[in-house]
Amino acid sequence: MKCALVIPSWRPEDIFPARTAASQINYWQPLGVLYVAACLRAAGHEVVFINGAFVSEKGIVDRLARARPGWVGVYATAFGWPAAKQMVARIKARLAGVKIAAGGPYPIAVKEQCLRECPGLDAVVTGEGEETVPEMIRRYEGGRSLAGVAGVAAREGQHIVLNPPRPFITDLDSIPFPARDLLGDAGAYIPPPATYRRKPVAVMMTSRGCDRRCIYCFQMDKSRKSGIRYRGIANVMAEIEQCLAQGYREIKFIDETLAADYDRALDLAREIGRRGLDFTWFASACVNQVDERLFRAFRKAGCWAVLLGAESGVQKDLNTIRKGITPGQIAKAVRAAQRAGLTVFTPFLFGIPGQTYADGLKTIEFACKLNPDVANFHSLTPFPGTELHDNIGRYGRIAGGLDERTYQGAAFVPHSMTREEILSLRQLAFKRFYSRPSFLARRLLRIRSLDDLRAACAGLKSLFWLHADGALFHRGRRSSHGRWQEGTASSEDGSRSAA
Repeated sequence: MKCALVIPSWRPEDIFPARTAASQINYWQPLGVLYVAACLRAAGHEVVFINGAFVSEKGIVDRLARARPGWVGVYATAFGWPAAKQMVARIKARLAGVKIAAGGPYPIAVKEQCLRECPGLDAVVTGEGEETVPEMIRRYEGGRSLAGVAGVAAREGQHIVLNPPRPFITDLDSIPFPARDLLGDAGAYIPPPATYRRKPVAVMMTSRGCDRRCIYCFQMDKSRKSGIRYRGIANVMAEIEQCLAQGYREIKFIDETLAADYDRALDLAREIGRRGLDFTWFASACVNQVDERLFRAFRKAGCWAVLLGAESGVQKDLNTIRKGITPGQIAKAVRAAQRAGLTVFTPFLFGIPGQTYADGLKTIEFACKLNPDVANFHSLTPFPGTELHDNIGRYGRIAGGLDERTYQGAAFVPHSMTREEILSLRQLAFKRFYSRPSFLARRLLRIRSLDDLRAACAGLKSLFWLHADGALFHRGRRSSHGRWQEGTASSEDGSRSAA
């Protein structure tokens, strides 16, 4: 069967303030979608992929009308769900008889609710899709219902059926590598400015799952019964070498934490170094799982940067979100990484339950004193399926609709703060951290390439607006429908610049 995998249309201004979008813009490779595509191909199906980051909604529907797939899979986040529903309706109206399923974080979280909210949907994938989707297609090809297909919620006549969950895939080495060739121009997929050294950039996961219990993080396995599932080092190395053969020059490992198994992380770094592979890489880690020895091994193997989750400089706030770390551990890990020669990224959160405006000011002071190379300041967001969302009344209230469920929108307001205070803290934090003379001098001295210069210029423009516009994060950012308007894409074939 010809199958299509689609990401609904969106644009950076739908998420970021228009005046600072240039310094925040990013286009990540949709790894989950590419894994499903690889499994469909392995099952003998033809696969078409269309990414709405580069194609308008009309362009997506037009391309599907020409391709005439028998099945369409639509990826949806909480933020993107309104646009996904609208696109499903347009596809159904244009392609007679097509079967449409939804997958991604939002459908996994709310399951059969998607079918009630979107009449055009035939099914929802409620967990990992690599095994579920090919079985779904086999049923459709045989003219059979989806009753009993594990990991699926389906429309059966006038009824909606929620089938049992599918067990997690334990042998991750058995899954084909993501079908990155479907991306087309790999150079269009770039992380935010200043967060990469070389292009094109591939993203990769060497494990799945997390053994931590942060209240804001969505994990399919809420009970943590299966813990973290790891790929073998040989399997990871084979994918790295495939990426390099495809022309990629940098890899971002997007595991929840690459260092959850310290010895495995060390072995991976040593194996990369032993093979002498020519690429740079980036990883994320928890501050209580790392040390200078590990960071030096990373650096020796080509790692140039690490993201260390800080979240707050106030212990009670860290306790509230169940981070399981201390400000002292954060500072120790940042210093160790910097001594090892790594660039350090640290995210922080405002709007934590029980957090006051004064606590937020302490976190800003902590961030400046910590002095990482890059800091980001997000709003705590109540994504469906998280502890925060599922117990919202205990922690605060939801502000705004699904289109506000981004780290920018202050979609959650704790009992201890106002939404205006959260937005003000974000803007103040960016101003104070990035206006420091020591930071600006260090940033200028690190310009080594045209990409570095572009990133610096975009950052300076954003810094100007942070100072010039006192309500930069307060104003609406989206189009009237929270999506692309007709005609805003430069080409239905994805030629919009990702610079």
